[in-house]
Amino acid sequence: MRTATIREHEIEPVPGLPSRLPEGEGILWQGSPRPLSFTMRAMRLKGLTIYFALLVCWALADAISNGAGLAEIIRSPAIIVMLGWGCLGVLFAIGRSMAKAAIYTVTNRRIVFRVGLALPMTINIPFSAVQSAAVRRHADGTEDIVLTMLPGHKPSWIALWPHARPWRFTPAEPMLRAVPVTAGAAQVIARALAESAQQGVRVVEEAGAVQGSPIPAGAAVA
Repeated sequence: MRTATIREHEIEPVPGLPSRLPEGEGILWQGSPRPLSFTMRAMRLKGLTIYFALLVCWALADAISNGAGLAEIIRSPAIIVMLGWGCLGVLFAIGRSMAKAAIYTVTNRRIVFRVGLALPMTINIPFSAVQSAAVRRHADGTEDIVLTMLPGHKPSWIALWPHARPWRFTPAEPMLRAVPVTAGAAQVIARALAESAQQGVRVVEEAGAVQGSPIPAGAAVA
């Protein structure tokens, strides 16, 4: 089974899937990103907020150092604040819409990403193409699950974004982003990968109680 991308679909007989599952394949887990967590990280809102705050401070310092009047001191940073809020507001709306449109599905044979807004698409990642999975947990109670692909399997980073590991373009690494920890997606994927390969498939916790330590497939992620 090859990695496949279906560029758009109009009707979903099963939510998150472009067609009914073939005989012998069943859904093990299905879920979506948590919208706020997804938006904050995928759209880099925290970093952008800091950036605009620094611009405001610079504008204030520049106006004061040049001996500007009170009106000018207020006007310069006010323009940056308005531009900043506008930019952050647009990105927040886009990110939230992307999170609500995304559905991750784990079957006993593959992981399916239903992503996209204007051009919805379905990306199939068969277990036979996955080398390993890694879990990174965040303080907000969500986790990112990154899939490392075997050589020869190169899903499109552009098609996946923002459901792909940042700064990993060739090959792209699909990522289930901002999934609630309580949903148990990591454990389901670990067991499914192990059963598919009939051997130990590592799930590595990159951030958490034991950083970088391997845990057996199928074991609970602490």
